[in-house]
Amino acid sequence: MTIVYLGVGANTEREYHLQRGLDALAELCGELQLSPVFESDAVGVLGKRFYNMVVAVETRLALADLNAALKAIEAACGRRESPQPGRITLDIDVLCYGDLAGVHDGITLPRPEVTRNAFVLWPLALVAAQAKLPGSGQTFGQLWEGWQGNQALWPVAFTWRGRSLTPVELLAGYQPREAL
Repeated sequence: MTIVYLGVGANTEREYHLQRGLDALAELCGELQLSPVFESDAVGVLGKRFYNMVVAVETRLALADLNAALKAIEAACGRRESPQPGRITLDIDVLCYGDLAGVHDGITLPRPEVTRNAFVLWPLALVAAQAKLPGSGQTFGQLWEGWQGNQALWPVAFTWRGRSLTPVELLAGYQPREAL
């Protein structure tokens, strides 16, 4: 079994598409470890704010097969080239696949977004603070503590299958990163 970290996001019917995506991921991979959900401004596309989270899974699927299954889940949730650019129903990216580093099956691992974007790194640090970023020797928790970016993001109350994903204390005690 390989431990995989997935970035999951949506900016169109955000709650609905995250719910559907998590349901499909649970069907594909079984038990899911879930981060809280965060809202952030769109990065790399013009569009509405995103809901983002990280999902940790264990899988027997090879990277190429997993990636193909993830793209099928996106398509089933309505992800396709849209006549309205910037409208993303569901985006699922492999952030890390085991200890792989470099380009594998056409995917750069770990994905550069891991250390670049707060909406990836903070939820990743919450799911796997002690896990190390492949090829770096640093844990996700250490990377988040040292993150120097200026992206704002906000924790969002979100429930999946009756389980609250964002702890009340995170919602109550939140201060924007630049104020910390």
